[in-house]
Amino acid sequence: MTKVPSPCINVCKFKRAGHCIGCSMTKKQKSAFKKLKKSEHREAFVELVIAQQAVLGRYKHWQQAYEKQCHGKNASIAVINGNKAA
Repeated sequence: MTKVPSPCINVCKFKRAGHCIGCSMTKKQKSAFKKLKKSEHREAFVELVIAQQAVLGRYKHWQQAYEKQCHGKNASIAVINGNKAA
């Protein structure tokens, strides 16, 4: 199984009250994701990021960029396809 990629889409500009304008994560969240080893934990984290983006708004660009990143790494993420992570 391919490792779940980071929600980071390589924009890394923290201009929205400490949240990245590319993915919505804070610096602490980015560090925390790197420490996750199990795919189910990493996928749950991606789910958290999606929920966070919905609350913060202005992140419609993220899903397309993340899907492209996942495709490039041959990773399939259920939550991106509208399904809840198993």
